[in-house]
Amino acid sequence: MKKIALIVAGGKGVRMKNRIPKQFLLINNLPIVMHTIKLFSKWDEIILVIPEEYIDYWNKLCKKYIFKKNITLITGGKNRFNSVKNGLNSINENCIIAIHDAVRPFTSKKILKNLIENIGSNKGSIPVLPIKDSLRKKSKNSSKAINRDLFLKVQTPQCFFSDDIKNAYNKQRHRKKFTDDASVFEANGGEIITIQGEEKNIKITTKKDMKISELLN
Repeated sequence: MKKIALIVAGGKGVRMKNRIPKQFLLINNLPIVMHTIKLFSKWDEIILVIPEEYIDYWNKLCKKYIFKKNITLITGGKNRFNSVKNGLNSINENCIIAIHDAVRPFTSKKILKNLIENIGSNKGSIPVLPIKDSLRKKSKNSSKAINRDLFLKVQTPQCFFSDDIKNAYNKQRHRKKFTDDASVFEANGGEIITIQGEEKNIKITTKKDMKISELLN
C-alpha cells in the first residue's frame, strides 16, 4: 500500500521568540523541516503543510539549499486541526499515512516500521514514553500526588489508514482537547495502539531544545 508522510509545519515560533518560525531555523546549516522531510525520503509521497505567508519563503529556502525533494505543498489553517485537515483532504486514495510534527527531526526508521506494523482498520498507532518525573494534580488551593504510571508522554509520527483519519477529521470539529491526531481519531470511535517511543524523538520548541538538537544531529 502507498505510504504518505503528512508533515505539519504551521507553527509561528512564538515560544522561541524568533523572527521566523522554528521549523525554518537551522540545525547544522539546514532548516529543521528539511531534516524532518529527509526521514521520509523513501516514502511514496510527502505532503508539507505550511502557512500561506511562508510559501514563498519555503521556495526560496529550497533554492538556497538545493533541496529538490518531490513535495506537495498545502496551505495551513488557523490551527493545527485545520492544517492537518487541509493536508488530509488533498489525498484521493486510501493509503498508509504518518502525520508528523515538522520540528521532530530525529525520528528513527525503527519507530516508523513499528507504527506501520500496528495499524489496522479503524486502528491507529502512536509512539509514547513513560513519565519519569513525579506528578501532582493541581486544584484551586492545593495539589495532590498522582500515580505517574497511569500516564504516557505522546510523540509523533502518528500512523493511520488515510480513509479512517480523514473520516475522523471531517466528522469532528476543532476542540481544545484535540492536541494531536490520536485524540481526534479516538473521538470518532477509533482505537489507538501505543508503541515504544524514543527519548531522542524530541519536539524542538525552545532555545534549549535547539542546543540539544545540535548534539543529536
